[in-house]
Amino acid sequence: MIKVLSVASECAPLIKTGGLADVAGALPAALHEHGVEMCTLLPGYPAVMAALGKATEVAQIDGCFGGAARLLAGQAAGLELLVLDAPHLFDRAGSIYLGPDGLDWPDNPERFAALSRVAADIAAGELGAWRPDLVHCHDWQAGLVPYYLKRGAAEPVPSILTVHNIAFQGHAPMARARALGIAKADLSKDGVEYWGQISALKAGLVFADHLTTVSPTYAEELKTPEFGMGLDGVLRSRRADLSGILNGIDLTVWSPEVDSHIHTYKTPRGKLANKKALRAEFGLPETDGPLCVVVSRMTEQKGLDLLQQALPALLGGGGQLALLGSGDPGLEAAFKAMDDPNVAVRLGYDEALSHRMIAGGDAIIVPSRFEPCGLTQLYGLRYGTVPVVALTGGLADTVIPMTPATMAREVATGLQFHPITAEALGNALSRLCTLFQAPKLWSKVQRNAMAHPAGWGPSAAAYAALYADLIEAA
Repeated sequence: MIKVLSVASECAPLIKTGGLADVAGALPAALHEHGVEMCTLLPGYPAVMAALGKATEVAQIDGCFGGAARLLAGQAAGLELLVLDAPHLFDRAGSIYLGPDGLDWPDNPERFAALSRVAADIAAGELGAWRPDLVHCHDWQAGLVPYYLKRGAAEPVPSILTVHNIAFQGHAPMARARALGIAKADLSKDGVEYWGQISALKAGLVFADHLTTVSPTYAEELKTPEFGMGLDGVLRSRRADLSGILNGIDLTVWSPEVDSHIHTYKTPRGKLANKKALRAEFGLPETDGPLCVVVSRMTEQKGLDLLQQALPALLGGGGQLALLGSGDPGLEAAFKAMDDPNVAVRLGYDEALSHRMIAGGDAIIVPSRFEPCGLTQLYGLRYGTVPVVALTGGLADTVIPMTPATMAREVATGLQFHPITAEALGNALSRLCTLFQAPKLWSKVQRNAMAHPAGWGPSAAAYAALYADLIEAA
């Protein structure tokens, strides 16, 4: 068995703010059948500590970025875990990233440097007997792991950094370099410097042995100024070490046949009971048009402002919208203020409700301006909830659009729009309403969607092969 340490700031079902948690939670089981034994290192947030229950103390850590800490080993939710129990860093109520003022915790650089430092020490065999063959790091919160390995370990194991969203880069002032354990010589454009600051993500991009992103199209997009968020030059320089491996979803959690949150079903016809229940839950009237759902952060990245502008096309075609999300206060207020009986909005996030929405909706709208992979369109495919998506990133890689060619071959699974504008989205929503009025064709697209492979099988195999190649080359 290949032994891999996965380092993540969140992991479903223990702690989740977004898709990163779903990936970190699903990968260990998916990889096990490919000969990979994965242990996940997490911060000791209150929710993680509560779920961990009985645990074994692996090591005591003095001076862990401002206080004492312990490394604990245990199991929770079927996952093998190592947990950094550092109350001065992680024992906080509310958001794991944001303080009560809605802004980043001021010590976020130190909080996740501590996680990265401990990960590097585990990989170097300095904390307990277990030592991985490879470290898999997720996003900026684990971005300093490859740096600490290369600059500290006598025989560093290989490392992979997966970029889930390059918009989040883990910036810190240069003045904190010493506190973060970063050498002065590495505070350069060839090291961790980013526009006069330290970037934990850039550290990972420069020092990891291999880089992955969560879809092939996003891997290509990141090498361009439009999508690279100022790091496109670094990624172009490492193009030989960059792979795009598509995310999957956990089919034991997201499956209409076994989902405990819904009226289960095997064919599109089974969605009708869920649609009726969803309309009742949101107070939506009966109509002859498609019931569309959105489960999303309410941000410009997610294109929710475009959706607001394009809604007349959906409503004019007899459609409806049920939206679950939170984020930008202006967008929240704009959607809540919509005075239309066919628009219903719930602010916040509710995991069980998201299942009911995706099971009950006819279509799911994902109008993102950029989308590294996206998971909600994969949930939609699995539940026969036809995706309407922007042509970008993983949305382009996972949805087969309705075109003359795909209609002739009867393989379409959804609708795509481009350019990513309100007008193009409105045209796609009009096409959706027209498609919904053609029952045979609509049913065929739904069946195609449900048959589309959305699990982790091929991607887990790709990760296992990459691990093996890196370990052999080390």
